[in-house]
Amino acid sequence: QVQLVESGGGLVQAGDSLRLSCAASGRILSNAAMGWFRQAPGKEREFVAACRWNNGNTWYADSVKGRFTISRDNAKNTVYLQMNSLKPEDTAVYYCAAYHSLLVRTTARGYDYWGQGTQVTVSS
Repeated sequence: QVQLVESGGGLVQAGDSLRLSCAASGRILSNAAMGWFRQAPGKEREFVAACRWNNGNTWYADSVKGRFTISRDNAKNTVYLQMNSLKPEDTAVYYCAAYHSLLVRTTARGYDYWGQGTQVTVSS
């Protein structure tokens, strides 16, 4: 089992930056991947970014490439999502998620562990 706790959400203006954190605990295996999803009201949960726990390899949704950066600090068991140049359409609840597999996954159903979510609101 892996437990995930997000933090760092808030209300910002368009163009601002925000960094989300996800503290992970439990049994994190070497084949783990950690990701971020988001869900806006009335919309499906969508993939944002993910990274490999062991080597830090990353992959992103096209909508955030060049603006968001995912990273991890293995010593702190924490994954980060640095969000720059935020837009009103980035407004959503952001969830940290994880799974154990060497496959690259970008759909919510492929992730086994989830945090409770943190709200990000970007005003125009």
